[in-house]
Amino acid sequence: MNQWKLFLAFFRVGMLGYGGGPSSIPLIHTEVVDKYKWLNKDDFSDVLAIANALPGPIATKLAGYVGWRTGGVVGMLNAIIATTLPTVFLLMLLLSTLNHFKGVAWVQGMSNAVVPVVGVMLATLTWEFIEKSKESLGWKITSLIVVASFILLYFLNVHPAILIGCLVGYAFFSKSKNEKKKKVKAS
Repeated sequence: MNQWKLFLAFFRVGMLGYGGGPSSIPLIHTEVVDKYKWLNKDDFSDVLAIANALPGPIATKLAGYVGWRTGGVVGMLNAIIATTLPTVFLLMLLLSTLNHFKGVAWVQGMSNAVVPVVGVMLATLTWEFIEKSKESLGWKITSLIVVASFILLYFLNVHPAILIGCLVGYAFFSKSKNEKKKKVKAS
């Protein structure tokens, strides 16, 4: 039964993730965190950060990890197939249909209307991540990281993987430093 739920969850993501990886992330979050509770919000944030730093499609990486965590190797394969199968079929169907009707106004309108919807979905998820960061880091540090990240990504065109790697490195070394201070105080 768990394999069936895993397949359905990622099949829905594959069917409804129109717009690529960015639009799939909130859908995966809804299925994995809210509906089935395979991961909590903190775990999902951590997995998303690592998956963004790795090469390849984000939906497939998330599906593979969640599938492996909930159902082992079979679960991993199940979730990856469920994520990619709809894309293959929909790609063939939609591209042939859109090519045939590309001059029709409603087709152009549909394509244009998807962009703001994906933007709102990403903004909502971003706000949840900012609130989570605020709880652990406080508003000052969170605001500093958000502003610095925006400047580095948008104005300086720094690759997101570099930024994520730097933040993970900072978190790792600051945690190690704090643990050493605690050991010194304890002795």
